[in-house]
Amino acid sequence: MTAAAAMLIVLAVGLVLAERGVLWPNRLVAAGYEVRGIDVSSYQGTIDWPTIARQDVDFAYVKATEGSSFIDRRFEANLRGAREAGLLVGAYHFFSFESSGRAQAAHVLATVPDDEDLLPVAIDVESYGSFHANPPDAAAVRTELSALVETLRGRGTEPVIYATRSAYDRYIADGFPDTPIWIRSVYVPPSMSDGRAWTFWQYSHKDRLDGYDGDEAFVDMNVFHGDLGDLRALR
Repeated sequence: MTAAAAMLIVLAVGLVLAERGVLWPNRLVAAGYEVRGIDVSSYQGTIDWPTIARQDVDFAYVKATEGSSFIDRRFEANLRGAREAGLLVGAYHFFSFESSGRAQAAHVLATVPDDEDLLPVAIDVESYGSFHANPPDAAAVRTELSALVETLRGRGTEPVIYATRSAYDRYIADGFPDTPIWIRSVYVPPSMSDGRAWTFWQYSHKDRLDGYDGDEAFVDMNVFHGDLGDLRALR
């Protein structure tokens, strides 16, 4: 067997193991951060939160809302369960390109309780559906996203913006200077195009943990840039 053929076999095996979540390129780098968390939605089904908490998980973000009307069917159960398991917990909102920022803010405020123990609401900004091929106008998105951020800020806590790298570059870069950034970078360590520092890093979308039974076999894994005291101070 030639060296080139052997290398191709190694690469193929590596790709299969990565697709199954057995190996993941970012785990070694992410292990250098002490605070680790997950983000989940109804796709993970019923979650045994005490089991999750025993697996070196410190915090959880649970999906609450999407757009101006959708509520995740597992939101209340996940919020309650994660809190009772002793995790630091926050809610996240999936940003819609098809609803106004004010309408989305009103929906979030009507759904997510204004409790002092919760982490700041996170706003998930990423392409979906036909918008992958046809991204909406950047200026229009920033206008509506700004309205959402400003309204949530009025509750008294600065929200967090979660973004894929492409969404960050298109809609977030060089803006929202006071807003903590949660960046998705699942293949390599993150670096933002505007040189900004991240607060949360989603380093994997292919991890498996014990304690859930949904259609989605994997969970997203994240680290926080700081210690638990710093994370609590975000509230």
